[in-house]
Amino acid sequence: MKIAILSDLHFGYAWNSKLENDSFDNAKEALEKSRDCDFILIIGDIFDSRIPNTEVWDRALEVLSIPLLSEDKEVKLVKTIDKDVKEISQRTLIGTPVVALHGTHERRGRDQVNAIQALEEAGFVIHLHCNGVVLEKDGERVAVQGMSGVPERYAKKIMDKWDPKPIKDCYNILMFHQSVEPYVYSPLDPPTLNMSNLPKDFDLIINGHIHNHDKTQIDDTDFIIPGSTIVTQLKEEEAKVPRGFYKLELPEKEFEFIELEKNRKFLYREINLDKVPLKTKLENELEKILEKNYTKKPLIKFKLIGKKKDLIDNDIKQIEKKYRKKCILNFQKKLESEEMEKKLDFLKKMREEKLSIEEMGMEILNENLKKLKFKQNFNPEDLFKLLSDGQTERAFNIITKKQQTLKEFGD
Repeated sequence: MKIAILSDLHFGYAWNSKLENDSFDNAKEALEKSRDCDFILIIGDIFDSRIPNTEVWDRALEVLSIPLLSEDKEVKLVKTIDKDVKEISQRTLIGTPVVALHGTHERRGRDQVNAIQALEEAGFVIHLHCNGVVLEKDGERVAVQGMSGVPERYAKKIMDKWDPKPIKDCYNILMFHQSVEPYVYSPLDPPTLNMSNLPKDFDLIINGHIHNHDKTQIDDTDFIIPGSTIVTQLKEEEAKVPRGFYKLELPEKEFEFIELEKNRKFLYREINLDKVPLKTKLENELEKILEKNYTKKPLIKFKLIGKKKDLIDNDIKQIEKKYRKKCILNFQKKLESEEMEKKLDFLKKMREEKLSIEEMGMEILNENLKKLKFKQNFNPEDLFKLLSDGQTERAFNIITKKQQTLKEFGD
């Protein structure tokens, strides 16, 4: 049996920009290269936003039709694990079945339908959250159990409460979509899961959310991060690691990383403004980069470091105009204040996760309370509700301990 393992497709990323086709093109290549697999796992963040627009849905469904139209792999759904079999459409089992999680970008409220649940109802995927399925082909069984993306502060508590166990006489896969130590997506939202407190005795554990791929061991368990199929964060490490996905061959337990060949090349450079004239340095770097041939215009990010940042905007405009037919340029000015850098990183992280205004406010409140080393004797979410409702005096009384409980809340 052969299994394709993908993650973080981010359909709709950079919509209405020069990069808007990339998420679909890369996912299409990955799924085309998965045609020889018996089923496909997608470990969350299929979409880049919680509520994709109609155009993104149209493009996404076109790409996700590839497994459905593949030749029948004769994979059977043997049983479900804590999941109602009626939730699974027979259409999903035609061609190459896809088992998927929702990620942080798709997560919605408890009583709201998220995009991956909608895909399941339409017969494109089998959606998992604290449950699983057992699939079989030619007598070989694979049990796949998954926990979709949850707020980091609750991840370990939810995983422990779920407490998944391997299924007898199966190759057992556990997948989830979270930050995990030592792979930290953002230090501003620290993980509660780490390599030592994950469930035991699974043959393979797969994690999404982290955008650079990796493979390692936890005792006798294989642990892999497929990484994203598209660059979204424009960080230096993303320029060093190729985009792609894994294939797993059973019963040999052989893993192969499949690199995408048609994706847009991303390059990262740092330029010190205090040493060399900016325009000269940029042009020299660009001419060197553009000596190579690229299937698509390369995406090039320049991080500009120094004190003369207010004098360079005209140079940047000239460079962008000169090279717009050859590449796509992105510039970042490094700020003097380290504190301001941290605040911007925090806001950028929330923007990337497509949080609602209410969720952003909650994150900022928690971050500020943590920085103040405030010892909480209340639920911060209740405090946030007070502030949202304009009950600042009551919130102040709670913080200063003039009021010990929130029993008056909602009067």
